[in-house]
Amino acid sequence: MAQVRLIKNIGLDDNATGIQTGTIHEPTVATSHDNIFITGNWFAGRSTDNGAGWTLVDPFTTLPSAAGGFCCDQIVLYEPSRDLWIWILQYSAKAGSNVFRVAYAPGDDPTAWKWQDFSPRDLDHSWTDMWFDYPDAALSSNHLYITFNAFNAAGNWQRAFAFKLPLDALKAATELTYQWWTTTQNGSLRLTQGAVGSMFFASHNGGRTLRVHGWPDASNTVGSFDVQVSPWTPDPFSAPGPGGVEWLTRTDSRITGGWVSGTRAGFLWTAGPRSGRPMPYVKGAVVDVTTQALVEEPDIWSQESAYAQPAACPNAQGIVGVTLFLGGGPRHPSHVVGFRDGGEWRLAVTGTSTHGPLGGKWGDYLTCHRHDPNSSEWVASGYTLQGGFDRRNVEPRYVHFGIGS
Repeated sequence: MAQVRLIKNIGLDDNATGIQTGTIHEPTVATSHDNIFITGNWFAGRSTDNGAGWTLVDPFTTLPSAAGGFCCDQIVLYEPSRDLWIWILQYSAKAGSNVFRVAYAPGDDPTAWKWQDFSPRDLDHSWTDMWFDYPDAALSSNHLYITFNAFNAAGNWQRAFAFKLPLDALKAATELTYQWWTTTQNGSLRLTQGAVGSMFFASHNGGRTLRVHGWPDASNTVGSFDVQVSPWTPDPFSAPGPGGVEWLTRTDSRITGGWVSGTRAGFLWTAGPRSGRPMPYVKGAVVDVTTQALVEEPDIWSQESAYAQPAACPNAQGIVGVTLFLGGGPRHPSHVVGFRDGGEWRLAVTGTSTHGPLGGKWGDYLTCHRHDPNSSEWVASGYTLQGGFDRRNVEPRYVHFGIGS
């Protein structure tokens, strides 16, 4: 029986983070050979020796400021066919609007950043009271896709965006043309890792309906179809651990994991307890994008603890890897990685917190990507609390894992 093989499982020290951490951490990671780039909400760190040593890459100062200054959300990607690092940063609102930045650098010089900023006002001059938040990013064969929510100054959701940027233009560092699409019907769009000729992304569409969008690389037309999944509940999210310490007060049912392999696209999100699922759990739905039919619902659940905040990515063979959290009952929040094999999830704990978070705040998203150059393996981001319960005790994790026996 195949098992999870933990190749590298590293808790980052203060050299990597500058103690710019928090329990709302949202770490992302990408690799290229011995180079590792990891981000959190307020820090970024790099290793050039496969994790043996780390250096802080301060997102507040490494690149020039914009809008109201660097804020928080980041995503890092590595695109191997063009040997390209991609770093997405979100900036604070100023005068009712903000920007997100797409920075890119050649693989052999990951400090030689070029970038372009995107503002709602650039898309429509009337969108002066709108700011971007909650990014996602994924690659196809020829494009970088990015999604964002947009809110007004009162904090009310306005619409969601999807952007498509040509990778060849990023590689050549030429004028960065792009396409964009927006919807006022569906928010928190989650992209699929592993895309080739088309990108798929999804969101909930009320009740049991999942709305799946498709955007071909060669087209500026975004299509969609709806799929009905089995009943699930969007709340409550509660799973107190030792001492009754809660960790799911911020958790919601937004889709946080997406992948595509062949004609099948899969999505994962956190669901509330139901009959047969006594704790919050990860709800899964896999659809055939050709027949537009539901194929399977690969949930991840436990009788005694909650699973939450999953991310996913297929390896080069189409096997789906995951990263997520496990906590409640006998354990404080723990980081878990694994893969789906023979219809079953194979999971392994990479680290367990010694404490629960203050105010029950934990989240909101993780990342799982293919390892480069070993594309049959994965890299994942995670974190735990070590030795205390506030942001200074957050220990981000870099995990390189594969399939063992």
